[in-house]
Amino acid sequence: MKNNKDRQETGVSAANAKERPVREPLFHVVKRAQLPLWKSIGIRIVAIVAALLLCGIMCFFLLDINPLTFYKTMIEGSFGTERRLWKLFKDIAVLLCISLAVTPAFKMRFWNIGAEGQVLVGCLATVACMRSLGGILPEPLLIVVMLVAALLAGAIWGLIPAVFKAKWGTNETLFTLMMNYVATYLVAYFLIKWTPNGSSTLGRLEHGHLPKLLDNEYLLTIIVVALLTVAMFIYLKYTKQGYEISVVGESQKTAGYIGINVKTVIIRTMIISGALCGLAGLLIVGALDHSVTTESAGGQGFTAIMVSWLAKFDPFTMVLTAFLIVFLQQGADRISSIFNISNAFPSIITGIILFFIIGCEFFINYKVVFTRREGKK
Repeated sequence: MKNNKDRQETGVSAANAKERPVREPLFHVVKRAQLPLWKSIGIRIVAIVAALLLCGIMCFFLLDINPLTFYKTMIEGSFGTERRLWKLFKDIAVLLCISLAVTPAFKMRFWNIGAEGQVLVGCLATVACMRSLGGILPEPLLIVVMLVAALLAGAIWGLIPAVFKAKWGTNETLFTLMMNYVATYLVAYFLIKWTPNGSSTLGRLEHGHLPKLLDNEYLLTIIVVALLTVAMFIYLKYTKQGYEISVVGESQKTAGYIGINVKTVIIRTMIISGALCGLAGLLIVGALDHSVTTESAGGQGFTAIMVSWLAKFDPFTMVLTAFLIVFLQQGADRISSIFNISNAFPSIITGIILFFIIGCEFFINYKVVFTRREGKK
């Protein structure tokens, strides 16, 4: 009797469930087929225009500043004088160099968040050579030694987390992030050792300056990074190692199945990534600052991550994304000084514009499909 009763209740429940209408969501997100180039460019232009309109409204109501004056000042921050224009190119070159350095690792899905530390140890190795060998070795030979030291320092700093990841499967994000702190305090330690007066401020070093081209202190850095951009494009697109990086990034199991040694690829790629960060450190110290501080990298190791991701790991597209970010940063600095406002507001403007640009990638890769709801008879 009990079993019959249970069966009857189960049957009633099933019948009720069938009678209940199935509630479908109002909309769902699906991945798009690849958009034509003109459509993706159009979406990005709409995003930028929308961001500029929103920022203009904020300037008018919060600061009582004419939006056109606001944007004119932002443009003058980068293009107002010849000096600012060269500084724009220099900052783009340094940021682009670090972005190119992290790109092979990111394309391999190795989340190298340690570019900041790798650049810093490159700076430190360069300064160590300038201090200890400056005036002893001829300048051309000293520059060669500085180059080798910077590349080795960055490569070793990239090799350490790569070995731990390849051998023991450690989390590379946390590992490389923690090594940034180690690099910062390592620089701080040597600054204390090198400045007996306790100032921890190292003056401008006299030896080991990279040569100026056409009497321009920025031109060498710009040319080096331009050549590096072309070389990285060829490396990732047309070489066997670039192909292996792509396959490992898609699937490590597939890479192993077709005979690629995944551990070797991880270690080799991180050595290259770290060495290029070391090269950025050499350019910062040898060509630009001629000294080192704990802020020599200036947070560009983290900004480079955004540059690389926005460009989808394409070296030539990174030129545009690096230009956009540097342009916004310099424009924000100019606005802050001209209108005598806190750095916070221009940074908010920069953040809004970047947010719109990053957000538009969602609409390029996905679309929102609304569910059709039929009326009841």
